[in-house]
Amino acid sequence: MSKTKLEYIWLDGYVPTQSLRSKTKIVKDFKGTIEDCPAWSFDGSSTEQAPGGSSDLILKPVALFPDPGRKKAFLVMCEVLSADGTPHASNGRATIEDDDRDFWFGFEQEYFLWNPETNKPLGFPENGYPAPQGPYYCSVGAKNAFGREIVEEHLDLCLDAGINVEGINAEVAAGQWEFQVFAKGAKEAGDQVWVARYLLERVAEKYGVAINWHCKPLGATDWNGSGMHANFSNNLLRTAGSKDVYDQVCRAFAPVVKEHIAVYGADNHLRLTGKHETQSIDKFSYGVSDRGASIRIPIATVENGWKGWLEDRRPNSAADPYKVAARIIKTVKTVPAYATVNGK
Repeated sequence: MSKTKLEYIWLDGYVPTQSLRSKTKIVKDFKGTIEDCPAWSFDGSSTEQAPGGSSDLILKPVALFPDPGRKKAFLVMCEVLSADGTPHASNGRATIEDDDRDFWFGFEQEYFLWNPETNKPLGFPENGYPAPQGPYYCSVGAKNAFGREIVEEHLDLCLDAGINVEGINAEVAAGQWEFQVFAKGAKEAGDQVWVARYLLERVAEKYGVAINWHCKPLGATDWNGSGMHANFSNNLLRTAGSKDVYDQVCRAFAPVVKEHIAVYGADNHLRLTGKHETQSIDKFSYGVSDRGASIRIPIATVENGWKGWLEDRRPNSAADPYKVAARIIKTVKTVPAYATVNGK
């Protein structure tokens, strides 16, 4: 009789930014499929998701990954359900309308490696600041790249777990890094981002380093904030062959700026200032190869005959990829050309 560790991972109910939670279940003779992962329960009163007098909530397994950091173990991403089996209010994944996996997402996840003793990023002196931004982006060498051992170990774990990480790089500020995840299907993309975040937190634990997901952890300084740019496409965008279709899609985002910002991460006004390659939070713009726009049309899309994808640059590093994807999908589905292509 063999025993396997299943690490059940879910999102708590903290507002405005949810956190990862997890606990281990030992099962016998596990066959290695999501169908073999039983539903489980947890105390929602300890995670801001239920009152103490009625605290049982249900973990519904939705995605399974090998856990390369432990022996005989798997990572189980879960949705949170209420006791009656309906999606809990904190369950952003359940709001995604993409059952046919028409929408593909690539998320560019930025973050800071954070020294909990100095309460500053790695590479920052205890007092003051390091040299100004410039040499840290895509840097190499101990003078400019800080925490690479954590970043490399995290990348290996993600790849071994089957997460589709497409790249990593040091970012503009000292101690700031990025990884990119892509998946065909909005729910799948969200699952992979959250499990990649979980693995990063776990790796950093070993080194006594924290992960700072806040979009502007250095406050009102000239140091860059952190984003989670959302690259997205669907059949319409992948086959359009028309600038007019791309204009239609981009213009559909203009009337719903507030609705998007509402799920694009807390404190985004500190990051979306019109500086540091951002558009102001209360404005909307789009343009080809424009990193100062709300939505960038990649030059590769244009060169491919207007067949490709778009990049929403507004989501921040602490945003929930499930909620970001759900809102983008909802907006794109209002475009007349979408209804035509999909026979709606």
